[in-house]
This record gives sequence, structure tokens and C-alpha cells, in this order.
Amino acid sequence: MQPLRIAHIAPVATTIPPQKSRSVELMTSLLTEGLVAAGHDVTLFATANSKTKAKLHAIYPHGYWHDENMWPWELYEMLNLSAAIEQAADFDIIHYEAVSYPMSLAFARLSPTPIVQTLHHSPSEAEVRLWSRYPEAPFVAISNEQARLLKGINVVGTVLHGIDTDTFAFRGKPDDYLLFLGRFTEGKGVLQAIEIAKRVGVRLILAAAADNYYREQVAPHVDGRHVIYQGEADHPAKVKLYGGARALLYPIQAAEPFGLVLAEAMACGTPVAALDRGAVREIVDDGVTGFVFSDLEQMVNELPRVFDLDRRRVRERAVARFGVQRMVDEYIAVYRRIVEGHRGSRCR
Repeated sequence: MQPLRIAHIAPVATTIPPQKSRSVELMTSLLTEGLVAAGHDVTLFATANSKTKAKLHAIYPHGYWHDENMWPWELYEMLNLSAAIEQAADFDIIHYEAVSYPMSLAFARLSPTPIVQTLHHSPSEAEVRLWSRYPEAPFVAISNEQARLLKGINVVGTVLHGIDTDTFAFRGKPDDYLLFLGRFTEGKGVLQAIEIAKRVGVRLILAAAADNYYREQVAPHVDGRHVIYQGEADHPAKVKLYGGARALLYPIQAAEPFGLVLAEAMACGTPVAALDRGAVREIVDDGVTGFVFSDLEQMVNELPRVFDLDRRRVRERAVARFGVQRMVDEYIAVYRRIVEGHRGSRCR
């Protein structure tokens, strides 16, 4: 089949791929490189210090996270998006990675080239009502849970995130600690993870960037012996932490549309203990790659079942389900459906 001409619009907060743990930028990078490897003509709209095998179109030397004078951030994102729309005739499809909201909808009826948007959070009902003013605009959901929340929106496909499983080393024998890896927010359940670790008597390592929530709510529990703060981890450090953990704790309090840390931990052979929220059951094969619990009490009481899972099997299942090539292939299929539908509508 003929290669597609694809404009892939990244966030311009930081570099692509990100230096630290940023799921949106990471997914953007993996998909971009996978599309190039598949033979497609890809232009990545991102910061100039990004690294890619695609054609790089950059109007900023670096991201607004690294420059306090780059404000307001929304305008920087809008102008990066506009740069792709101005060249729309050169592409078969434009793919916008929406960090906070799909501002690309504003161009849905102005662009001669179809624009598809991927959302990376769980939308509110008010957001969905607003976006439904553009019922023709195609969205790709990152889970069935997110697709359910996008009721009334034109969801043209569901593509689960993929990861480069080759970069996550398998470890068959872990050290004696539990791991919490993720942003420090109330919804992520870090305080619940601390409670679980204390009740089962296993050390807990926390890995994330310090913020006000950490300093005010989490830091008082960190004693350096039973609860250890590791700081934000880059990829090599993250892989080492995953591999050494007996289990990843994921006691989320707010539903999420995916949960990338689950797939990453499992790719190292580390089973997960997760609460039944959001898309968790779409990611965790209950009883194989981890266990999904109804509440905190059940997680505490049954955590030894997680430790007993076969780590080799955990790794094998993660590779089979979350390899990056599967994600790339599914996006290509979505692109082709949109492009063919657009061409068909123009011929009528």
C-alpha cells in the first residue's frame, strides 16, 4: 500500500522523547518512530531539541517547561498546531496529541486535511458536551474506558498504548521492596500505597518528581528506612526500580484512561497490585500479570498472591499485549480508514 503523509503534532512543553517520565511525549515519540520505520512520510511538529528520524518542524528551540518567558503555554501549543494546519495540503492526515484538551477541534472544519485527535486524560461531562459541537471530528481513544466517557463523540478506534518492551529488562528475582511510580497527586493513591506497605511490613520506594503535594502530604511519611523517596527516575533508573520490586502498587483513587506504569512494570516481569478503577482491567490480566482488587483491605490481605505470580509469564504477556509495533499497526489502520473516508466524501 502507498505510504501515508502524516503530520504528527507533539506537545511543546519539553523535548520528544522526554528526558524523564512523561507518558504523552513518550507515546508521541514511539508512534512517530514506528511510523517512520513502517515506511511512512512523517513530519513531527515539536521543539528543536527533539530527536527523531521523522522530518522535524520546530518553531521553538525548547519547551515552555524550561523557559519561564514562554507564557501563556496554550498559545505556544496553538501556534505549533497552526504550523501544521498551514501546511495541511502537504499531508494525508494530521494527528494531534492532546495533552490537556483537543484545541485541534477549532480547525476541524477549516483544514482541507482530516485531523484526528488522541486524548490522554479522562474527560469530564462538561468537556465532552463542548467537544460534541464537532461531531464529525474523529478521536482515537486510548482505552475502552476512555471511549465510554467520550459518549457522543466520533470515536473511530481504540488503540491501547504500546511500549518498547526491548528496553525493559526482565528480572526473575526481585529485591525486597514495593514500588510506587507516578505523579504525586491525591488521585494516584500514594498515601494508600504507603499504608499498604506499612501494613504488610515491606519497604516502599517512591519514584516521582517532588511537588507541593509531596512536600505537604507525602514527605512526613518518608523515613528513609520503611518509606524511601527515590526522586524522579529517568528510563534506566526506572527500569532498574521496576525490575527490583516485588510488586508495583497502583492503588489509584481516581479513574484513569490507561496507566502506563502498569505495562512498563509488567514488561520487567514485575506483577502489579491495582485497585479496580478506570482502565485497569483492560491492562492487567487478573491472576496472570497481577491482581485487581476491589478495595484497600483486600489488597493488603491478598498481596502475597501477587508476589507468587510467575514473573517470566508476566513479562511474556506484557510483550505480547503491549509491544510498540501493535500500537503502530493499529494507528495506521485508523489513519487509512479516515483518509479513505475523507477521499470518498470529497468525490460525492
